[in-house]
Amino acid sequence: MSIKYVHTNLIARDWKRLAEFYEQVFGCKPLSARDLSGRWLDGVTGLDDAHITGMHMSLPGFGEGGPTLELFQYDAMPDHPDVRPNTPGFSHIAFLVDDVAAVAEAVIANGGRAVGELTSQEVPGVGVLTVQYLYDPEGNIVEVQNWDA
Repeated sequence: MSIKYVHTNLIARDWKRLAEFYEQVFGCKPLSARDLSGRWLDGVTGLDDAHITGMHMSLPGFGEGGPTLELFQYDAMPDHPDVRPNTPGFSHIAFLVDDVAAVAEAVIANGGRAVGELTSQEVPGVGVLTVQYLYDPEGNIVEVQNWDA
């Protein structure tokens, strides 16, 4: 059996704003828009009258056919609890960058905010990790990191 990682789905309050953020800050590229509804979607989601709009975006560092970030917005959504680094479930997405401080500044300049502070730490046998957790404009955690071997 062949298995291939395909995408990570992120449910947004405003998928267009979030797509612009991930394009501006991390270089994700818009691929294809979605406008989904119907009995098949109700069946898959277990929701009544589900309607999704959104987009798939290519992730930096992968060629054509690589995994995507799937940004979806439902017409009806419950409030989302505040997410902390120790909240159970999927916690964050991470990007390897050349300059953690510069990317952190870009996150904040584009509507995000810091979770914690920029930190560097030697990891024995691996190298020096420079890392910062930040929130995107909708409160999802994004890790920016750099390894100096």
